[in-house]
Amino acid sequence: MPLVSGTEIFKAARQGGYAVGAYNTNNLEWTQAILEAAQAKNAPVLIQTSMGAAKYMGGYKLVVHMVEDLIESMNITVPVVLHLDHGEYDDALECIEAGYTSVMFDGSHLPFEENLKLAKDVVEKAHAKGVSVECEVGSIGGEEDGIIGSGELADIDECVQMVNTGIDFLACGIGNIHGAYPENWTGLAFDHLQAIADAVGQEVPLVLHGGSGIPQEQIEKAISMGVSKINVNTEFQLSFAKATREYIEAGKDLEGKGFDPRKLLAPGKAAIVKDAIEHIEWFGSADKA
Repeated sequence: MPLVSGTEIFKAARQGGYAVGAYNTNNLEWTQAILEAAQAKNAPVLIQTSMGAAKYMGGYKLVVHMVEDLIESMNITVPVVLHLDHGEYDDALECIEAGYTSVMFDGSHLPFEENLKLAKDVVEKAHAKGVSVECEVGSIGGEEDGIIGSGELADIDECVQMVNTGIDFLACGIGNIHGAYPENWTGLAFDHLQAIADAVGQEVPLVLHGGSGIPQEQIEKAISMGVSKINVNTEFQLSFAKATREYIEAGKDLEGKGFDPRKLLAPGKAAIVKDAIEHIEWFGSADKA
C-alpha cells in the first residue's frame, strides 16, 4: 500500500473514539520495527521524523525512499502516514516536495500572528499536494530538536483561530511535556482539554505530544475526550537502549560474531516491536486498518 495522508485516518480515529500512534523513527531498524508492529496488529500507523533525525539518516528524500521501499519489501498492507514532527517552516515545505504525506509546522515559539500566517501558507501548499497538516498552539514542555518549552495550557481562542486555517489536526498544550516526566508532574489538564475540544468542534482530531510516560488511564481518558494522535519517542529510545545494554553486558557481542551490527541491534529492534504493539493496544487502533 502506498503512503497515505493523515487526514482521513485521524478523522476516523476522532469519530471512532480511538487514537493512532505517531512513532518517531531514528534509523532502519526503528522503521522496520514500527511497520512490523502495525502490520501484526492490523493498525494504521504514523511514522514520523524530527528534523534532526531526518538529517542524521541522510535527508528527507532518503527517509521517503526508505519507508516506501520497506512497505513494499515487508508486504505492509496497513495504511502508513509519513510525517514531519516539529518542523520549521522551510523544512515543512521541503518535506511536502520530498514526498512526506503529512507535516507538522511548529510555529508555537513564534508570535501567534506570525505562527498563524505561516500556518495558513503551509496548509495551502500542503493541501494542494494532498498532504495533511498539523500545527501547534501552546508550547509543549521539555525539549524537541532544540525547541524548548516549559509546558503550558494552550489559549483556547488561539486554538480556534489555528483550526480555522484549515489544518487537519491540532497539537495543543494541556500540561504535557517532551521527554521523561518529573516526579512532581501533576498530570494532564483534562478540564482544559475538554474546553479546547468544545471550542474547536467535536470533529477536529487533537494531538497529544509527549506520550512517553503518561499513565495509561490518563492516555485513555484523553482519547475519550478527542485526542486522536499520540506521539511516542522517548519511551522507545529508553527501551532500545536498555535492550542493547543488556546484550552487551551479557557479553553476547563477544560470542562468535555477536558484534555484527545486525545481531547487536536486534534486541533493541525487538524491544520497539513489543512496545509499539503494546501502545497500539492501549490506543485502541488494533484492527482499525
